[in-house]
Amino acid sequence: MSKIYVFTQNYENYGSAEEPYWKPKGSTDFFIPNFNGSAAEATAMVMAYAPQIECANEFYTSAIVDFEVVADDYMTEFEASQLKYDGRIIFPAKVLEAVEETVIDPNQWAFDHGLEST
Repeated sequence: MSKIYVFTQNYENYGSAEEPYWKPKGSTDFFIPNFNGSAAEATAMVMAYAPQIECANEFYTSAIVDFEVVADDYMTEFEASQLKYDGRIIFPAKVLEAVEETVIDPNQWAFDHGLEST
């Protein structure tokens, strides 16, 4: 069994709604557990979980940058560094809860996220 590692880029608006000034402000790591499927199924799974991962308003945005299928025991760089230097993981990646089956058009999702559609 594997899991899907999803990483985001977070931005904060240091301007106003009328004159935004967006600055990158880190990222957030997510795991989608219990995955055992193809690359296409991984993409569909990430699309189904996107509402739990992404958010956007006039002052803060968090968007999916990429994802990959990893082993169940995979740790993010941040988790590994915490374990190495602190002896424990204080701030783990967020593990997402199961979502109901959702029908999402992969071409629309790819377009919405600035990717090439299939």
